[in-house]
Parts: sequence; C-alpha cells; structure tokens
Amino acid sequence: MNQHWHWQTGQEYDYLTCDLFSNWQHGFFSQKSYPQTPEDLTSILQPQTTAYRVKQVHGNLVLTPQEIVDRVNRKDQTSTLAEADAVISDRPNQSVWAASADCTPILIGDLKTGRACAIHAGWRGTAQKIATIAIAKFMEFGSQKSDLRIAIGPAISGKMYQVDEHVAIEVGQSIIANPKKESEGILSQLKELSNSPISDDDLPGKVRLDVPRVNQIQLEQLNIDPQQIAIAPYCTFKDSDYLFSYRRTGEKKVQWSGIVSK
Repeated sequence: MNQHWHWQTGQEYDYLTCDLFSNWQHGFFSQKSYPQTPEDLTSILQPQTTAYRVKQVHGNLVLTPQEIVDRVNRKDQTSTLAEADAVISDRPNQSVWAASADCTPILIGDLKTGRACAIHAGWRGTAQKIATIAIAKFMEFGSQKSDLRIAIGPAISGKMYQVDEHVAIEVGQSIIANPKKESEGILSQLKELSNSPISDDDLPGKVRLDVPRVNQIQLEQLNIDPQQIAIAPYCTFKDSDYLFSYRRTGEKKVQWSGIVSK
C-alpha cells in the first residue's frame, strides 16, 4: 500500500515526511540541508533534544544512545563516533539519525512505546539483514510487530542501480529460503519473486538491484503487514533537484534522515 509523502520546509531546508509517522517528528532531509549535521537539524524537528548518530561502516550493528556513549568513552576509542549503522532510542526525546546518498535510509517507530530507530541500509547492510536485526531489538525492548511503523526513504531505485551479479546474489540470498548453489539458479529464483527486486541489464555480468524492495521483502517475511511499511517514491539518482547521489556525481555528500522518540 502506497502511503502519502509530503515535502516540508523548516528553516529554509526541505525534508520529506510520511503519513505513517504522524505521531513522530521526523524527516528525510534533502541535499539543501548540506552540510548541516544532525545536531543542527534536530532543532527543526524538535528543539532541545539530543541527536545521536554513528560512524556508518556498512554493517548491521544497531546501537542505543547509551551504547554509543559507552563505546565513545572507552579508553581505546579514538573516534568521537561509535561504528555502527543504526541507532535505536532508549528513552523519550532522543533524535536518532542515519546518513545516505544512494543507500537506503529506514525509519522505524513503535506506536505504543514511542521508541524510534534510524537505519543506514546499504547493499552490504541489507545483505546482513540490518532491518531484521533492528526489528529484533524492538522486540527485545517489548514491542509488538503490529505496533511498528516503517518508512523506507529515498534511495537509488532498482531501475538505476546497476551492480555485479555477485552483489545481487549476496543481497538476494537474504530473502530466499533455500537458495540454489549455482549463481544463475539464485538469480532465476530472485526474478521469479512477485515484484522482483532484480531486473536484467544490457551488460553481461550485470543486473539492476532494488535495495529498498529487498528491505521491504525482509520485513514482510517477518510477518509485518505491508500496510505498516511505506517506500518513498523518489530516486536519489534521478531526482537531482532534491537528493545527492554518489552514483550520479561521485561526490561524497549525504542527506540525513532523523526521527524523535516519544
């Protein structure tokens, strides 16, 4: 089910909101907010809240703000940011953030507890099922799947994302129960899926990969109702007026996505 998405403006910065998240202050910010940081942008969503982010490393680690603080304060820690790819709140009035250009930003909220999570799901993190791990964290904290709402933000679309076949296979194996051993067999299994995340490419050894769709399938395989999930109808590669794309420009610039816990 397609949900309504809306562009908002705050302090002259554009950001995208989703109807599923009417209970939360949130936003998928556009390129116009660059080079502002989450510490700057959180004042647009909800002033006087603390922003939490991580050094994204294309993995599947999900940290709470307290775990971030503990890791940063370790004696052997040289960075001011903990390494992970998702932040899940552990108390109200925390803004949690993920950065992206072509990778997939995902926001999750729990209607009952107000807990919120921001995920950076690149193809590597998606292959490692980072969204699934985040859902497991919610469950550990007492959430019910029926109370979760999930917004998959702007990312490079499946029509534009050309990858090597081995990348598609590594990602695709995360949604196939009994993958075949040979590469061609796995690709065939993926293409047989309803609304397949794989499509053909003109170049040999290449395919097109829809990473947001893979994340959606992973979530639905957890028995999360499709109506609890919304995918933004924007492509970072094509929508150059609003969004950065590393694939399009080669520039290492990002847009931030954030949500404030309740």
